[in-house]
Amino acid sequence: MRGARRALACAVLCTVMVVGVAAAQDARLDRLTPETRALVVPILDSARAAGLPTDPLIDRALEGTSKGASSALIASVLRRVAAELGRARDALGSGADAAELAAAADALRAGATPGVLVRLRDGLAGRRLTVPLGVTADLIARGVPADTAAALLIARARSARDAELLAFERSVARDIALGAAPTTAATTSALDLLNNIPAEGGASGPVKHKP
Repeated sequence: MRGARRALACAVLCTVMVVGVAAAQDARLDRLTPETRALVVPILDSARAAGLPTDPLIDRALEGTSKGASSALIASVLRRVAAELGRARDALGSGADAAELAAAADALRAGATPGVLVRLRDGLAGRRLTVPLGVTADLIARGVPADTAAALLIARARSARDAELLAFERSVARDIALGAAPTTAATTSALDLLNNIPAEGGASGPVKHKP
């Protein structure tokens, strides 16, 4: 029994050491100061060990460095982002890929709740969620209530392609810039999107509803 425990402890230690070496050897980290790198690598190690994507964390560290942020501030931001990624994974499930988790974390940062993420996951089951989550995050950041943003995306994203959702996002941004209230802009643009979704196998145009 003791031998088995020792073997298990050794295996865990070796895994942690391999993860740490992998993180430390990422060439992008060479752009960080030694002080920042010393704080960042353990955060990356923990995220990787938890099965979370590390690219969003590295990107934020590089962004902070480019803006002259202190090492302590960069580390604080990375811990927050790692926590958001963890909450995103809890909401979306273990099947979510790195891009979906990053988009979900952005939505949480914008003001979405884990419940909103679950609604999007369930309402758009079978569809890749990266773009719908990204558009949701953008709408919330622009002042559209999170529940409204999620409802609009669920209703429209079932039949709209990613390119059409991105066009919808740009339309909302334009209308808000022109003075429209965020919810009004989102609702109006969502109706326009619905009316211009290409019919299955055909060209785009108004959708004909049966009487």
